[in-house]
Amino acid sequence: MGTWDIGTFDNDTACDWAYELEKSSDLSVIEKSINVVFEEDDMDADYACEALAAIDTIIRLIGKQGVINSYTEIVDHWVKRHQEISVPKALIEKAQKAISLILSENSELYELWLESEHFDAWKADVQSLANRLST
Repeated sequence: MGTWDIGTFDNDTACDWAYELEKSSDLSVIEKSINVVFEEDDMDADYACEALAAIDTIIRLIGKQGVINSYTEIVDHWVKRHQEISVPKALIEKAQKAISLILSENSELYELWLESEHFDAWKADVQSLANRLST
């Protein structure tokens, strides 16, 4: 995983995921990316990155914009083109549960960040997604 900062879209996996989202016209890519988090006991880091990107996209769809930069450009354009999509409450609840799993010891992404000097900043950034999702 090529990572250059702590943000949701500050890694190759999430940026690649955005290209997959760009080809869709509904929530199917988002739902699929979140659902994968629940399928394994030990969550792969790439799956966690994709789930976080999907969750960030949901948050943007419900009008709670986060960081806007060149790495979020594809997602921001997708959200703008699909503003009419209503995010079901059940998907928001599933996204909240996914964040909890990503922030657990069963997550490879959590373990990788735990070994870095930026763990606390990354964890706070992921927690900010949960906060924006619930308010």
